[in-house]
Amino acid sequence: MIWLALLGAVIVGLSLGLLGSGGSILTVPLLVYLVGQPEKVAIAGSLAVVGGIALAGAIPSALRGGVEWRSVGWFGVPGMLGTILGAHLSRWIAGDVQLLLFAVVMVVAAWRMTRAAPATTTVAAPRSRGWIVIDGLGVGLLTGLVGVGGGFLIVPALVLLGGLPMHRAIATSLWIIALNAFSGLGKHLFVLDAAGLALDWRLLGLFTGVGAIGSIVGQKLATRLPQVLLRRGFAALLILMGLYIVGRELPALLAS
Repeated sequence: MIWLALLGAVIVGLSLGLLGSGGSILTVPLLVYLVGQPEKVAIAGSLAVVGGIALAGAIPSALRGGVEWRSVGWFGVPGMLGTILGAHLSRWIAGDVQLLLFAVVMVVAAWRMTRAAPATTTVAAPRSRGWIVIDGLGVGLLTGLVGVGGGFLIVPALVLLGGLPMHRAIATSLWIIALNAFSGLGKHLFVLDAAGLALDWRLLGLFTGVGAIGSIVGQKLATRLPQVLLRRGFAALLILMGLYIVGRELPALLAS
């Protein structure tokens, strides 16, 4: 099972590098169903993994000058606050309920993936910074609550609200994902400690390292592969995994 999990880590990294999103949406099910971790441990662990992988991909993007730092500030700082709040609220939500919410997020992400991506050469007119702040708070809340990095929401928001071209939005989203993930992880550590749970740092480190390599490879492949086909294939995978989670968790929840 551990080798299947590591193969999944490569896919997580490739997803972040190719699409700027999708990492934690795969990480949580992998940690729950392949590694066998409790839901709350997997959600917290996914933030450590995705934060590390996103940071590994974000640094080369910054060195190439592809990051819009003003958007990182306007979107990322509110997102960090929202993530901490979401992680705080998660202590009162059962793990199986979190997974069902996670499945809903997967379906929404799949729907967003199937929509036509904005052209990389087209720049939208920037909208009010207030909307960017509100969107950042919302994405952060979702990140803290169910452990998703939120790239599938961050990238379109940066394009449509921030006026960034697609390639800069993807590079910028990696920094925002990393900030949100590490902020949520810090709060989740207190939540886990109060519940008598702990993370397997050795596994998470191995998972992150393998995924980081995948992220770097994904960035190099991003300009050579058809994004539309990638998004549609990934959307189909998300729908299948979302249905699997619902099939696993909903009967037990209804019976309790």
